[in-house]
Amino acid sequence: MAVPGKVAAFRLPPLPTVGEIIKLFRLKAQKQLSQNFLLDLRLTDKIVKQAGNLKNAHVCEVGPGPGGITRSILSAGVEQLLLIEKDARFVPGLQMLSEAAPGKVRIVHGDILTYKMEKAFPKHLKRNWEDEPPDIHIIGNLPFSVSTPLIIKWLDNVSKKDGPFIYGRTQMTLTFQKEVAERLIANPGAKQRSRLSIMSQYLCTVENCFVIPGQAFVPKPEVDVAVVHFTPLVQPKIEQPFELVEKVVRSVFQFRRKYCFRGIETLFPESGRLKRTEQLMMTANVDPTLRPFQLSMSQFRNLCNTYRKMCDDDPGLFVYNYREELQQKKRRNSPKSTNQPEHTEEENQL
Repeated sequence: MAVPGKVAAFRLPPLPTVGEIIKLFRLKAQKQLSQNFLLDLRLTDKIVKQAGNLKNAHVCEVGPGPGGITRSILSAGVEQLLLIEKDARFVPGLQMLSEAAPGKVRIVHGDILTYKMEKAFPKHLKRNWEDEPPDIHIIGNLPFSVSTPLIIKWLDNVSKKDGPFIYGRTQMTLTFQKEVAERLIANPGAKQRSRLSIMSQYLCTVENCFVIPGQAFVPKPEVDVAVVHFTPLVQPKIEQPFELVEKVVRSVFQFRRKYCFRGIETLFPESGRLKRTEQLMMTANVDPTLRPFQLSMSQFRNLCNTYRKMCDDDPGLFVYNYREELQQKKRRNSPKSTNQPEHTEEENQL
C-alpha cells in the first residue's frame, strides 16, 4: 500500500530477461555494426546512476538494442524515454518494454547520426545556457564504429547550442572503447592526449566514470569498455568557431611524434609557410619544440585566437588545404603513368 502523499516508485511488471528476449526474437549481434549486448542489469543500473537523478526526467537512449539499459532507465522513474534504434530487429522487443510502461516510451527506428534532436523533447524543458542543465539526458551503449563520429557531431552541436543542446546544457552518459575514453580525458603530457582530448575538454567537463570488462558483453569484444559522462561548460575554454578549432587541433596532431611546429606548418601555403608559422607561434607564445601531446589548453586557445586574426587579415587562409596542395604538387612533378603512384611519407602520416 502506497504511503499517503507520496508517489509510488515506478516498477516494471514481470518481463522476460534480456537473454530471453534475445532468444525469443532470435537476435544476434552483427559484427559489421559493432554490436555488443550488456545483459547484466547490475551493470546497466550502474551506467544509469552515472547520469544522476533521472526522476521525472526526459531521456534519449541511443542504440538500446535488446533493452538492458532501457529497463534500468525506466526503473529510475523517468517521465519520458525516447529510444532511437537503427536495427529494426530490436524494435519488437522494445515494443514489449513500451507496453510494460504505458505512455512513457517512444520508439524511433532511425539513425542517430541523422536524427533531428531539436524537436526530440517538449519546449517547456528549455533552460538558458547559464542555468543548471535541463532535465534531459542522453544515455547510450554506443557501437564502437559510431562512437567517435557521434561525439564529434554532438560536440559541434554543443559549440553551436543546437541539436540536443537547444534545450540547454544537456548531459550525456555514453560508453566508449577504453582506449577512446582515455583519449577523451587525457591531460597534457599523457601519451593518450589527442585531438579528441582537446575537442571534448574545451567544450565539456569530461569524467571517466568506470570501466566495464569486455567479458561482461555478449559477444565479448577484444577490448574493455568505459563509461564517460559529459556536461557542457557554460563558457568554452576556446571561444572560436568549432570548425576553426578543429582545423588547428587536427593540424597540430597530424605529426604527433614530431615537434608541434611541424603540424602547425600545415595551416599555411608553401609560399611564406616558414615565416607565417614562426609568426603564429611567437604571437601565441608556444614553444615550437613541444610535442603535440604536451600542449596545454591555454596554448591551444592562444594558437586558435592568433590563427583567427591571421584568417581575418587573409580571408583565403582558412580554406587552404595542405593535403590538396601536396597532391597537386605531386601530380605536377610525376610523369604520366597508368599505374597508381605510391604515397609519399607525408601523405602516409596524414
